[in-house]
Amino acid sequence: MQGKGIIRFFLILLTVVCLLQYLYLIPTRKVDRNAERFAEAASAGITDEAAKSMAYKMAKSNFLDSMSSEPVINIPLLGSFSYQKLKQQQIALGLDLKGGISTVLQVDLREFLENLSNGTKEPAFKLALDNADKALKNAQTDYINLFGSEWAKVANGQKLGPIFSRNATLREEITYETSDADVIRILRVKANETVDLTFKRLKDRIDKLGVVQPNVSLDNARDLILVELPGIDNPERARSYLQSTAKLEFWDVYRVSDPGILESFAAADAKLQKIQEGDTTSVATDTMLMRMDTTYTPVTDSLGNVIDSTMAINQVPATADPASQSGPLLSQLSLNFYNGQSIQYPFAVMGVANRNKINAITEMLANEQIKPLFPQDVKFMWSAKPMTKADGVVTDQYELYAIKIKRGSDKAPLEGDRVVTATSNPDPMTQEVAVTLTMDNMGSKIWADMTTKAAQNNNREIAIALDDEVVSAPRVNEPLLPVQAGYQVISQSRKARIWPISSRLVNFQPAPRSSRNHS
Repeated sequence: MQGKGIIRFFLILLTVVCLLQYLYLIPTRKVDRNAERFAEAASAGITDEAAKSMAYKMAKSNFLDSMSSEPVINIPLLGSFSYQKLKQQQIALGLDLKGGISTVLQVDLREFLENLSNGTKEPAFKLALDNADKALKNAQTDYINLFGSEWAKVANGQKLGPIFSRNATLREEITYETSDADVIRILRVKANETVDLTFKRLKDRIDKLGVVQPNVSLDNARDLILVELPGIDNPERARSYLQSTAKLEFWDVYRVSDPGILESFAAADAKLQKIQEGDTTSVATDTMLMRMDTTYTPVTDSLGNVIDSTMAINQVPATADPASQSGPLLSQLSLNFYNGQSIQYPFAVMGVANRNKINAITEMLANEQIKPLFPQDVKFMWSAKPMTKADGVVTDQYELYAIKIKRGSDKAPLEGDRVVTATSNPDPMTQEVAVTLTMDNMGSKIWADMTTKAAQNNNREIAIALDDEVVSAPRVNEPLLPVQAGYQVISQSRKARIWPISSRLVNFQPAPRSSRNHS
């Protein structure tokens, strides 16, 4: 009897699990069918089969991305479930049952070593790298130790210490007298840090890809990353996400309190409404609140050399409340409305939107009829992570920033190649997070100039972006001048994560799995 009771218990438990899985499965199947119908309609007019297949996959992915955070079912006592949440609750089928992509990625540590050597032209160094590249194809060990072995063969009495001691990151650990064995050990520690950071960054990218229950694992012995993406049917999209080189940048930003910036959003919203209604005129005079145009006047020294420039914004004052608009743009983007006294979000945040609205908002802001309504030097970026409330609850809303770019160039004033090291620790005085950056000499000068101007301009923020997403926008409390070869500290009110960019992902190739059939 006791055995029958146990069997009955597990049978009831299995029945409940199956019913829950059906509750999770049925709503997502409906969304999947809608995505397929949308993709079929979007690709119907394309005759070329390859182009049609690609358009179908992209349209389906975009539809599912737009639905990812939309509630699709409300289960009593369990709450509301979005498409993404339902997918995560379903039993993982894996590649065997669901198909997908299995990929092996290798971190390129050759470029890592070249950067740490400050681009040395030493022939023996390059030869050792070339030989290590060849040996890596059949080796079962890591690249750093392979390089050390090859260097010992071709060095002819030379030491590695003088090559790496010139790097600001290593000069406290490596001197001219450091033995080659110790140099290789130190390089291996640094490489482990870089590989680990690359692995974490890759996981973040896969989260952005929207794959449900991916498997990402790291082989530390060979610096390999195994990626399994079940259910994905767009390998080109995955390739672009996984192989692109990370890009660290530092930008000046607009504030919502800047003249006319909020009115530009209202004007864009009104213009988009007109476009939807069939108005193809370039300017909607009855609803457009202002046109922004940024002009620069050069400042010269006594000899006539241009040393700086002053910026002026030409505008027509707005009379309407931007937050009162409800057109295509502002029905999806919640503006950070500023009335001169109160503000909902930090000054550098233009507004917030749910994750599934980001693509639509970005597309509207990139419309050629909308771009002239904003300053010519503006570029929009979203936050890398969703907002966190004061009580620690993570929302599904992302912040929109208006980045300032130089006219005629999309390059940031300061990029990651100038950063030598980056760490973050709580400030013992304020308990705020302090990000400590060590830069090279040129980076320190640029950083001092940026922070001086930001501090003097009402303690303005500087945006730290990675892969065109704002990781943090700390407020500059005072100019950060070069000290000790570029050692800098930013005090900020929100946590920042900065990854030193010194490697890239290569060797995108299918993993050998002869017993599986993957797309």
